[in-house]
Amino acid sequence: MKLETFNYTQDKGWSVESFPKMDSENTLILAFISPELAKDLALLEELSKQYPKSKMIGCSTAGEISGSRITDNSISVAVAQFDKTRIEILKTPVSSSEDSLQAGEEISKKLDAPDLRSILVLSDGLNVNGTELVKGLNKINKPNVVITGGLAGDGDRFKETWVIYDGKTYKNTVAALALYGEAIQIGFSSQGGWDIFGPERYITRSKGNVLYELDGQPALTLYKKYLGERAEGLPSTGLLFPLSIRSDQKDSRHLVRTILAVDEEKQSLTFAGDMPTGNLAQLMKANFDRLIASAGEAGEEAAKKIHIENPGPILSIAISCVGRRLLLGERTEEETEYVLETLPKGTLQVGFYSYGELSPLISGSCDLHNQTMTLTTLYES
Repeated sequence: MKLETFNYTQDKGWSVESFPKMDSENTLILAFISPELAKDLALLEELSKQYPKSKMIGCSTAGEISGSRITDNSISVAVAQFDKTRIEILKTPVSSSEDSLQAGEEISKKLDAPDLRSILVLSDGLNVNGTELVKGLNKINKPNVVITGGLAGDGDRFKETWVIYDGKTYKNTVAALALYGEAIQIGFSSQGGWDIFGPERYITRSKGNVLYELDGQPALTLYKKYLGERAEGLPSTGLLFPLSIRSDQKDSRHLVRTILAVDEEKQSLTFAGDMPTGNLAQLMKANFDRLIASAGEAGEEAAKKIHIENPGPILSIAISCVGRRLLLGERTEEETEYVLETLPKGTLQVGFYSYGELSPLISGSCDLHNQTMTLTTLYES
């Protein structure tokens, strides 16, 4: 595998004098772009014209990751030319959250093959139910196939998101990359680092990813009591206080859910994933040092899953939640730096801040996560 990474910023332009000459049918272009630049197709067209044979996917973000740096109003790009690994991309519409399950099923069905090793999914970040999307993806039901990815972002605005497919931007769409063959090695991990606080409450009324009641009380009213003055900034301030859910008191597996929207009239909260009636929910808050440490733990776990046989490039795709960025502020780059420190020396990294992350925790099937640092590493032996 040949690998190059570079970026575009408004003040400096492209970070390379010329684009790497790596165009081929087996070349992948990953592009993570700020929402502001996604509205102007000229830059993506400039990039795609240099790689007419290659396959390009990407999405809009709440911040672009390039190496250990995090920027806005930029594009972060990775160009990977595989030697022994076949790649395919596809897109499917998801005009509303009700289409999410079908979109996941279509992706898993169309990309399935005996030698499939991995699917990387980049989805619309607002009109999708991430839980249902993952259910559809998991219907491929192959333990050796790793499914990871993330939901596109729009900064802290929550207005509109895009995915990139073959050099063009699409709303209400899910894009996916499939990697085939024995040569490709996939590392992955997802870590949070949040602290649980307050009483655990039952979800007494919900529908899909919309939460109406906790312990019989209107969800938004109860949530606002905890947020106090911060409630005026909803939904973006909700990123600072996600909910942890689990099926019952015996369930040790906590999933984090973050808010996408609020409905004052219905007193409801809309989350990036399902909030099943009968589940237990509990508020979470940040511990800065634990958040940063968890990013390093994600890097360590992802590194364990690849076995380097010969020296060669490794690509790290880092997808972290916008809530982590809002909380960490000036310390945010500490988590991307820590990731690179824990991965093999020379690893190149691109990524973005998201509205949701897709990955198995340590093993098993894919889950939707919020407020985590999620890594996917690619190495071709």
